[in-house]
Amino acid sequence: MIQVTVWNEFRHEKTDQAVQDMYPEGIHGQLAKFLSEDQFKVKTATLDEPEHGLTEEVLEDTDVLIWWGHMAHDEVRDEIVDRVHKRVLEGMGLVVLHSGHFSKIFKKLMGTSCDLKWREDGKHCRIWNVNPSHPIAEGIGDFIELDKEEMYGEHFDIPAPDELVFISWFPGGEVFRSGCTYRRGNGKIFYFQPGHETYPSYYHEKVQKVIKNGIRWCAPTQNGYPVYGHYEAREK
Repeated sequence: MIQVTVWNEFRHEKTDQAVQDMYPEGIHGQLAKFLSEDQFKVKTATLDEPEHGLTEEVLEDTDVLIWWGHMAHDEVRDEIVDRVHKRVLEGMGLVVLHSGHFSKIFKKLMGTSCDLKWREDGKHCRIWNVNPSHPIAEGIGDFIELDKEEMYGEHFDIPAPDELVFISWFPGGEVFRSGCTYRRGNGKIFYFQPGHETYPSYYHEKVQKVIKNGIRWCAPTQNGYPVYGHYEAREK
C-alpha cells in the first residue's frame, strides 16, 4: 500500500467563504477523501501545524507527498523545504498541484522561477492527453473537459519536462504544459495544473484518476540510494 501525505496550506478555506463552500473539509480533506477510497494509506499535513506537519518521522513514512499551496508560499520554512528536498532526492515521490508551481520546494527542484501567465475568468478548460501511452494518462482518453478552471498560460518558466503528458487549452487562446514529469536524484515529480480553490476540479472523476495515476508513477522503487563520497578502489 502506497503511503501518501497530502500537504495543503489550509488558509483560503479559513478566510474565504467561496472556498469554504467548495471545499468544506479543506482541499486536503477532499484529496484525502477520494484517495482513501483507493489503495492508498493517506494522512494530511497543513502549514500551521508544528513543522508544517512535515516532521522527519512523517516524511520517513511517506512514499508520495502531494503539495497544494497558493497564498503563503513564503511562510514555508526553508529548513522544511530542505528536508522535503532531501527526501525527494532519496526517492520520495512528489505530486505538485495547481499553484504549487510557485512553492519553494518546486522552485528549488526546478532551479527556475516557475512563473507563468494567469487569469481567473470562470471559463472552461480542455486538458489534452499528448502522451497516451504514459502510465499517468491511463484511462483518461483524448482529453479532460472542465467547466471552470483558472487560466494558466505560457511561457511557463520550467525546465523542459522529462515527459510531457498533458497540454491545456483555454478559450482566450492560451495553451499550457499542464502535466509534466521530472526525475531528481532517486525521486520522481509530477506537476498537474487543475485545482483552483473556488472551482470543483478535485471532484472531477478524471482529474482524480490522473492524480491517482501520478501517485502510482511517483511511488518509490526498490532501487537503493547511491553511496557518494570517498570510495575505495575495487581493483588492487
